[in-house]
Amino acid sequence: MMPMKPEVLILAPLGRDAQIAASILATSQICTRICASLEETVPLLEEAQCLVVAEEALISSDRATFASWLNNQPAWSDFPIVLLVMRGTEFDKRLAFLDRYLIVLERPFLASSLANSVRSALRARARQLEVRSYIEQRQEVADRQKLLIRELHHRVKNTLANVRAMMGATVRSSGSIQDFVRDFSARIVSLADTHSMLTDDYWQTASLKKLLEGELRHYETRDRPRILLEGPDVALVADIAIPVGMAFHELASNSSKFGALSHPHGRLDVRWSVGSASNVQIVNLDWREHDGPKVEPPKRRGFGTTLLEKVVAVQCDAKVELNYDRDGLHFTMALPLRDTRLVPAYS
Repeated sequence: MMPMKPEVLILAPLGRDAQIAASILATSQICTRICASLEETVPLLEEAQCLVVAEEALISSDRATFASWLNNQPAWSDFPIVLLVMRGTEFDKRLAFLDRYLIVLERPFLASSLANSVRSALRARARQLEVRSYIEQRQEVADRQKLLIRELHHRVKNTLANVRAMMGATVRSSGSIQDFVRDFSARIVSLADTHSMLTDDYWQTASLKKLLEGELRHYETRDRPRILLEGPDVALVADIAIPVGMAFHELASNSSKFGALSHPHGRLDVRWSVGSASNVQIVNLDWREHDGPKVEPPKRRGFGTTLLEKVVAVQCDAKVELNYDRDGLHFTMALPLRDTRLVPAYS
């Protein structure tokens, strides 16, 4: 069992006052530590809850460091001090700096008087610490909100840039207004779904598996499952999740139009694992289509190919490969993971 930290420091170097005070407080289950000098006492005050000190111990010491420590206490803190004085004597004006924090107890005192005074001081300190905790929590919330607002501004600008790029690319690849409306709407929905996942975690991370499930669940069949997703839990930070989510949408859309998911017997296997290289975690993802139409390399570069080879490769620093195998499209991606969060996760 670990020893308890002393709640109360006792500084009464003359006679037996320190031992008597410690014995009295021990009967009330109050943990104490006897100090030999003020110089020894001051560094221990940060961890203590109360100080019991004899008047003569302060008068005979250099009080500057102690006074400075008290003066620099935060607004919520009134560190409690029980001052032991001789009965019938005037209060020494040299100790006036203690006035804000003081409980005066005349000697000789009853054991119950000391115990009650210290218990009262400890209750007061406990309330002060509750106030400190409340202030710190409020500050943490305020700091979190500031970060989130800054991140929101950043994300809105990036999102608008993504929408503009998607619109231009969709216009160039569409044969008609109907094609444009269909493809552009689908890409906006995909982008919105990724944003929804990010906002669930205060715009920090999105699950790789959930990104895939969101894009592929529309193509799954109940009677004969044909999509396999297999890999560990991986959280992608926002800067990676958005382009990767868009990439999955383009792959799924392409497969549903021309690849395995366009055929009733077509199958798709997506497997991923996490390794490391040069102390960086890498997600190795393998997208492999089977039993669909025979694959032919595209005659022109569409938005999906540009997204995979330019945006994902450059923005995410990933290595991507698109292989148009006759038996089915094969896409691989080696994606470095970033583990930084702008905002700590809520517990």
